[in-house]
Amino acid sequence: ERAAQADTTSALAQTNLALWHEKDRQLDQAWEVIQTCLAAHPADAFAQYVKALLLHRKGLNTEAENLARDLIQRDPPDANVRISSRHLLAELLDDAGQYAEALQQLWAAKDQVRRTANVAQMERDYDRADARRRELLAAFTPGTIARWRQEAPAARESFQLAFLGGHPRSGTTLLEQILGAHPDIRAFDEPEAFATQIWGQLAPMNAPQPLSFRDLNSLSPARREEMRRRYLKSLFREVHGGSTAKVMLVKNPSATMALHLWLRIFPELKVIIAIRDPRDVLISCLFQNLALTTTNANFLSLERAVKHYTDLMDGWLRLRDLGGFDWIQVRYRDVVRGLESEGQRATDFLKMPWHEAQAKFQESARQKFLHSPTYQDVTKPVQAQSVDRWKNYAEALQPFQARLASYCREFGFAEHG
Repeated sequence: ERAAQADTTSALAQTNLALWHEKDRQLDQAWEVIQTCLAAHPADAFAQYVKALLLHRKGLNTEAENLARDLIQRDPPDANVRISSRHLLAELLDDAGQYAEALQQLWAAKDQVRRTANVAQMERDYDRADARRRELLAAFTPGTIARWRQEAPAARESFQLAFLGGHPRSGTTLLEQILGAHPDIRAFDEPEAFATQIWGQLAPMNAPQPLSFRDLNSLSPARREEMRRRYLKSLFREVHGGSTAKVMLVKNPSATMALHLWLRIFPELKVIIAIRDPRDVLISCLFQNLALTTTNANFLSLERAVKHYTDLMDGWLRLRDLGGFDWIQVRYRDVVRGLESEGQRATDFLKMPWHEAQAKFQESARQKFLHSPTYQDVTKPVQAQSVDRWKNYAEALQPFQARLASYCREFGFAEHG
């Protein structure tokens, strides 16, 4: 707002302000800002894209599609506009049931992304980090985590720390909002504290030497206590005015990759893992227009997305089968079909009674600024259209069905729909 006021001729400042309003679900304010911007800069491609996005948010999909197609035809020099316009068009086509063309636009968008960075190097970096993680987890024994829990001093905090994870796009945001609507549960939406204070300290992706089981197992009590203290201090910077909640729930699906590090520093951690049909997860990941990172580079193709899914879920299944900690799995499909029963099961796991506000979680969600790509969806009543969405793209998924079959069986989904 200050930038837009400081330079009223800046199309970039006004367009970003409109995007911020959109993310905060203030569509009227966003529309007013972008209309003002386009009145002064009618040919600005970024502003035109934001207008198309806002038309979509307003339900004016025909107008949004026409504008998105016009932008693609113009082929603007801004790579972000070229990528985002194709992603938006793919979403619009998916809504209209035009699945074949939606997939074509997605692949065109991914091709544009690949031209912006050395994606092959990102994939190699990711694969190396995953190989190190698999080697580390292979050294765990069934008594490892239980022993960590026994040797740890009694937690001095007045609250229970809980982790909500699972593969991205598995329903973690929906579950976070249901649980976070409870007055005694403080939910954190993908905070940075773990990545900076624990993960980045113990196992940075490009470390010259991999973290070994011996290194992790032999962490001194003083080091563990210091990391614990620094993590909580960093986490609570996000709580304005402090919190007296009895449960601190940290939602961060990507950090499921490092659950073993969580359990070394917080062996008393209560773990909730969101489960969704792996094929729905993959399609949903492909439709996300995400900033390019070493992790998100995996979502530029189905083959790499399948690899990322199996990497993350293999890690979860390994730790789950080893045991020694408190965990629960919650299926997205079951939450959609029975919000209160599944929500209560997860709430009971946190040793909290069900609260009536949780059944109306959308009301509290509307008051929050959410980082998740599903920030628009969780403010609406739960709908079932995301269940079995993969069937619209079954042909594209067919080459990977055999690889995904064991995960479908493990989590209770029919292998062939």
